[in-house]
Amino acid sequence: MIQILNPGFYTTIQDLGRFSYRDKGVPVSGVMDAISAQFANKLLGNSKNSAVLEITMVGPELLFETETLIAISGAILSPKLNGKPIFNDEVYHVQKNDVLSFGKLKSGFRCYLAVQGGFKTETVLGSKSWYVSLTEFSYLQKEKTLEIAKRKEHKIKAHLPGMDHDFNQKELEVYKGPEFNLLTKEQEQQVLSGIFNVAKENNRMAYQLKQHLYPHSYSILTSATLPGTVQLTPSGKLIVLMKDAQTTGGYPRILQLTEQAIALLAQKRTGDELIFTLIA
Repeated sequence: MIQILNPGFYTTIQDLGRFSYRDKGVPVSGVMDAISAQFANKLLGNSKNSAVLEITMVGPELLFETETLIAISGAILSPKLNGKPIFNDEVYHVQKNDVLSFGKLKSGFRCYLAVQGGFKTETVLGSKSWYVSLTEFSYLQKEKTLEIAKRKEHKIKAHLPGMDHDFNQKELEVYKGPEFNLLTKEQEQQVLSGIFNVAKENNRMAYQLKQHLYPHSYSILTSATLPGTVQLTPSGKLIVLMKDAQTTGGYPRILQLTEQAIALLAQKRTGDELIFTLIA
């Protein structure tokens, strides 16, 4: 078990998501940066869908009541084990009564804590991902506990090579969305040649962008959306849907982010610059 001494800013349990229920209006949810989360699991020999802690901006403080192995990947939040600095993309042996804490955010926005065997929280509709009104909890709470798998023998290498976490990249690779052809030449040039900044309205549901395209009067029937769908409102605002977003929408769907682009956007903060690069 793990005892929550401090929950951090916004810490949740996530796996790769909840599928096959979008027709019922249930969001996919799941980790925002699937690349980092899967890498943390890979370091421990877990399945890629093992549940992890998704830690946003400010990390929690956790007391381990049993020994296990851990790995952290994604954003750099200055993790410490019993007050001593540890590093991302490494495997650490945690003993009973050890305390894991986090400090200053140095790079990115979200990091992922994996434990050997994954977190053993409740499965709802085929997923352990927390989502408000669907699961018992929607974020970590102080003095609660989390069940984890029992420690297994696992040979730890002296050094494990990390992945390339270049969260300073600006380029988001996208495909044309179903309504891309509704754009005028001027709007198309704006979206594919412009530099955009992340607006303060950004969370697990959607990222809004500060800059607007030219207004429009396009109207479409309410249609299916996905994580990574870029919607264009009548005022010209761009909204990028993320993992907890609704499953349908009535705004034109002009672009669709790749999974890699969703992961990169999930590591961006308010004011960060972005550009869209169309994949042919």
